[in-house]
Amino acid sequence: MSPSPRADRHPGSAPVGAGPAVDAWESLLRSQVAVWRLLQADDVWDSVGVHEYDVLHTLHRTADDRARIRDLHREVLLSQPSLSRLVERMAEAGLVAREPDPGDRRGTVVVLTDAGDRARRRVGARHAESIRRVVGTSLDERELRALRILCDKLRAGATDPGRVSPG
Repeated sequence: MSPSPRADRHPGSAPVGAGPAVDAWESLLRSQVAVWRLLQADDVWDSVGVHEYDVLHTLHRTADDRARIRDLHREVLLSQPSLSRLVERMAEAGLVAREPDPGDRRGTVVVLTDAGDRARRRVGARHAESIRRVVGTSLDERELRALRILCDKLRAGATDPGRVSPG
């Protein structure tokens, strides 16, 4: 005799009593994964991969195209050891340069090179078009602005939980 399914089970439902925060988190996470898979599978990652582009884009967003490894780690989607290995490979390829951190003898500063910036611009233009195709066709401009505000607020709360209050 096979076990009968539970009558109270609903596919995809959160644990009993989890509430709107868990429901919202699951929806956000599943949406992000679905969109990310489409973007990763897109045919734009020829000269640099997703993670290399993430590093190049993050460096470009700094005031002087440079960041300490530990600061870079806060922004990219990689573990510290994986990031260090990636930066080493990118330096060997001439996409970034590694310099001693003048403020910390043990630290390293990663600097965007001209070759890295060219790769960032080339891949970035195609990646932006992919994002417009995937995200921009799913939401209208008002929804995109609202999503940006909500994501910024969520990130601020995760960075400094005491800074953001509900509501």
